[in-house]
Amino acid sequence: MTKIELDLPDKLANELDRAGLLAPAELERVLREELRAKARKVLDKVLDARDADRSPPMTPNEVQAEIEAYRAGKRLAAGS
Repeated sequence: MTKIELDLPDKLANELDRAGLLAPAELERVLREELRAKARKVLDKVLDARDADRSPPMTPNEVQAEIEAYRAGKRLAAGS
C-alpha cells in the first residue's frame, strides 16, 4: 500500500475532518469516484467525436479493400 502525505490549509483540513472525508475508506471512495468521472468525460468525448462523424459505415468489401491496399503498401515498402 502506498502512503501519501498531503499539505492542506488548516481550515480545509479541519472541515474535511469534520465531514469525515479524511478517513482512509472515505478518501478511497472519493478518489475512485473522481477517477470514474474522468473516465466518463473521456468516453463522452470519444462518443461525441464518433457521433460527429457523419460518414456512413464501411461495407465489408470496403474494409477488405482497405486491408489489401495496406498490405500492398507494406509489401512495396519492403521491396517485395
